[in-house]
Amino acid sequence: MELLKPFHPHLNPAGGDPLPRFSSPDSFSREVDRAAGFHEVPGGMEKVYVAVGRSVDKAVALIHWSSERFSGREICLVHVHQPSPLIPTLLGKLPAIQANPEVVSAYRRQEREQMKKLLHNYLIKCRAFKAKVSFITIEADQVQKGIVDMVNKYGIRRLVIGAVPENCMSIKKSSSKANYAAKNAPPFCEILFVYKGKHIWTRDALEEPVALAAPSNTEPEISPEFVQHNPTDIRRTSIESWLQRESVYSDMAVPATANICLPNYNQILFSTTNSSTCSSSSAERRVSSDSDLRIDEENLNSRLREALLQAEASRNEAFQELMKRRKLESEAVEVIEKVKALETAYLTESKTRKEAEDALRDTLQGQEKFLEEREEVGRELQRTMRNVALLDTRAQEANQRREEAVRELQVIQASIATLQLEKQRIRRQKMEAVHWLDRWRSRGQSRAVRCNGFVGLHEDFPELAEFSLSEVQSATCNLSESFKLGQSGFGCVYKGELLGRTVAIKLLHPHNMQGQFEFQQEVQVLGKLQHPHLVTLLGACSEAWSLVYEYQPNGSLQDQLFRKSKSSPLPWKDRVRIIAEISSGLCYLHSSKPEKIVHGALKPENILLDSELKCKICDFGICRLVTEETLHYPSFRRVTEPKNAFPYTDPEFYRTGILTPKCDVYALGLIILQLLTGRPPNGLIAEVRRAVSIGKLDTLLDSSAGEWPMKAVKILAELSLQCCELQSRNRPEVIPTLVKELEQLYISEERPVPSFFLCPIFQEIMHDPQIAADGFTYEGEAIRGWLENGRETSPMTNLNLEHLHLTPNHALRQAIQDWLCRP
Repeated sequence: MELLKPFHPHLNPAGGDPLPRFSSPDSFSREVDRAAGFHEVPGGMEKVYVAVGRSVDKAVALIHWSSERFSGREICLVHVHQPSPLIPTLLGKLPAIQANPEVVSAYRRQEREQMKKLLHNYLIKCRAFKAKVSFITIEADQVQKGIVDMVNKYGIRRLVIGAVPENCMSIKKSSSKANYAAKNAPPFCEILFVYKGKHIWTRDALEEPVALAAPSNTEPEISPEFVQHNPTDIRRTSIESWLQRESVYSDMAVPATANICLPNYNQILFSTTNSSTCSSSSAERRVSSDSDLRIDEENLNSRLREALLQAEASRNEAFQELMKRRKLESEAVEVIEKVKALETAYLTESKTRKEAEDALRDTLQGQEKFLEEREEVGRELQRTMRNVALLDTRAQEANQRREEAVRELQVIQASIATLQLEKQRIRRQKMEAVHWLDRWRSRGQSRAVRCNGFVGLHEDFPELAEFSLSEVQSATCNLSESFKLGQSGFGCVYKGELLGRTVAIKLLHPHNMQGQFEFQQEVQVLGKLQHPHLVTLLGACSEAWSLVYEYQPNGSLQDQLFRKSKSSPLPWKDRVRIIAEISSGLCYLHSSKPEKIVHGALKPENILLDSELKCKICDFGICRLVTEETLHYPSFRRVTEPKNAFPYTDPEFYRTGILTPKCDVYALGLIILQLLTGRPPNGLIAEVRRAVSIGKLDTLLDSSAGEWPMKAVKILAELSLQCCELQSRNRPEVIPTLVKELEQLYISEERPVPSFFLCPIFQEIMHDPQIAADGFTYEGEAIRGWLENGRETSPMTNLNLEHLHLTPNHALRQAIQDWLCRP
């Protein structure tokens, strides 16, 4: 069994086949001519050349697109046959130069048979397009170089090739053939790039094609549809194409009949090849130009001398390679002689060896097939895993969106239900009020005389009910102590049943009012107050000097904070929310017109909590109606001061005796400190100031509220200390902006902030988003400070910025505002 056989390179000076192991180009063309039966028609622009490969489906899409785009023109299919560099043998795959020539020839014939079948398949597929189809082919080591060589050789002016787009103006670098053709094809060739039946880009022709020299008698013009090229032909064609292009660019005039001859070019190329020589004719090109141009002989001669010098260097290198090859051949001869000597000893085992070789061949083929199947399965598994991961990600996103939608729907449904209940309650109260109004109007003149002090109450506020003393006493079991909820400086509060619902009845001390006129004015003022965080006034009784409010089942903030009712401790989120709700109620009172309403007695006992732990401020408005004489009358001041109100009273009020909205701000700051620490108010302000100054604020926090977010704690501590300043001018005003900031403290902790809302420098929600030259959005204050410090690089990429101008990001600002305003 002869697997390796030494051989010497053959140079056939008579023009024979320079590659003895391959069939000649003429015989190969005749074989393909007989198989396909196509003919090439000259005329570069009359034809549309389509580059096709081994994939029939992809090529058919290109042909179909070309036949529709260039209807009526002949379609010429361009195919580059790439011989396999490895030859399968019994010892595995060997390079063609090392394998037996007979095995190489047989394998090359097999490759050509496969190409014939491929061309036959193209013929069958192209019949459906009803277009005239022809073929040209070339044999080259690299497909992309073969395509460019064919464009140069045949002067192709319009070529359609498949490509993968990167964008509307470029091709992906991974599309090597299309990218190479776009960069290296002659400028006279218009290249149309098509992807999946769609035209993505066109490389326009920049000049007219250079006229090619007429072919010699030994080679047909382009009569065979399939032309073979070995690597030597490719290099020769590339040099000749370069000379043609350079001659045109240099504005050299060459007569139409002139030939550019390279006398020693074939010998130079023959010396550079190891395994084959070139059989084609001498490299001659004719460059045609207008009659007014002339040839720059000196420039051409210098280029030819450079080519000869390069060829001389290549010849020396080839000679060294030849010596190495001869050494290897001599060693191979010795090995073969040894093999022949051993063949006589293995004659008896030849049959067994043949069977073993057959079995080994089958095993190798099976192994190769198994490896291919395993690789295919591995690729399919990777694709499947990527798809599964992608589907998992999309499923998680869908679930997250669904959960968000469900939560939003629940909130909407809860809001609708609350509004419906509120609507029903208001409608019921209105009907009850109308009923009581009709009832009291029907009692006669005596009742009307008794109600003269209440004139205008029903007309101005028909939703307020008027109750008699007997009704109040009946509702509270004659003011029983068991119905008593609490007592303040203004009066006592009882629990009762009126209008078919549980209410809180507050009996005012008669000595706290200056007559029935002030009481009527107080009722009118309280009847106007409608706010979700203020206790709603339902009615009044002028006989008992009492006010009827809605009942709050969870008691006061004092009871919840110090757990007098044995309830669970308030979480920190509820505490922050209560602070925001108290601020909202005070903002409503302080912004009333025509004059502001000052609570004057704000403390945890006067902050009630409903069933959902939402705060309701009570006992408001009484101090606002006290006259100047009452404020400066010492005996009356001691009576009107609410019980346990001293720690929450503004120190400036004791000095001036003037009640202002800043008095409520002082009490608000102290309540915030109590909610943070859970401690009594006495000495709390000084203790918190000391802890803040030494950085030990976390040691004072109420641990029963859970894990406090330090960002919110610092904001609340700073705000509370500002509110508790001794001088009122240093205290902040309760305005809607402050209320909004307090609301965001617990809202931002409940729902995560989108990452693109945060400034990359400050890591906070942006209020003035600005786009820099690097394409990133920053907080305006942060990026301006960055640039003002002399930095001209991007904070994100550390690359130099093209300019220092900033552009407002209005879309992102609107999105942030919508997100902040969302409940």
